[in-house]
Amino acid sequence: MTTQDTAPPLLTPDRLDEVEGWFFDADRFLFDWLLTHQRDHGIRGDLLELGVYKGKSAIVIGYHASDGERFTVCDLFDADEAPDDSTATEMRVYYPTLTRQVFETNYLRFHRRLPTVIQGSSSEVTDHVPARSCRFVHIDASHLYHHVRADITAARELLTEDGVVCLDDFRSPHTPGVAAATWEAVLMAGLKPVVLTESKLYGTWGSADVLRDTLADHLTTHPTLWGVMEDVAGHTLLRVHSR
Repeated sequence: MTTQDTAPPLLTPDRLDEVEGWFFDADRFLFDWLLTHQRDHGIRGDLLELGVYKGKSAIVIGYHASDGERFTVCDLFDADEAPDDSTATEMRVYYPTLTRQVFETNYLRFHRRLPTVIQGSSSEVTDHVPARSCRFVHIDASHLYHHVRADITAARELLTEDGVVCLDDFRSPHTPGVAAATWEAVLMAGLKPVVLTESKLYGTWGSADVLRDTLADHLTTHPTLWGVMEDVAGHTLLRVHSR
């Protein structure tokens, strides 16, 4: 993917809000900040999103794919493609209007070319994306515990040493499976939480301290967001809130 492929139309908050989906201001800021921080500090690698809905966060990620980096998205797009009955039910209840065509149409309003699209279960992603190739993985696919747990395991395999994983809906009341899988990864599988918002947790299996502290310093002058450090189960993490 090249800079030319991802050039404007200009991404503005108003234009992005025309795309249906859930992507709050704090997370928009963190996606931009983390991906830009990686680029500015020489951390290279591909970008991956598991679960795209109608493309809102994918549109933002796509602007950060530098020359030689690939952006891949993976989604079922259709309940008929679900690997099991529980996933098919989740698709029909929560995402009845989701289609690949809707995603692609939205994405091409902001980018000249589509990312690499895997239409299928997130369990297939390691067949398409090389190990240790990604600097950023956004997990927003199935909310069922066993699937989220497998997605986190896949992310660990696919991330570079200091790559960042973002887990969506880890605090939502209707997604206890995401919460269970997320904190299990922190407590049992070495995931180091860096920062969390109302809906997402960002972590790494690499070095968390410098990244967290640099972000905390940056937030001291942010006009609409502020951060609070908190120690949780032996980890120091940063909570980000709107002012």
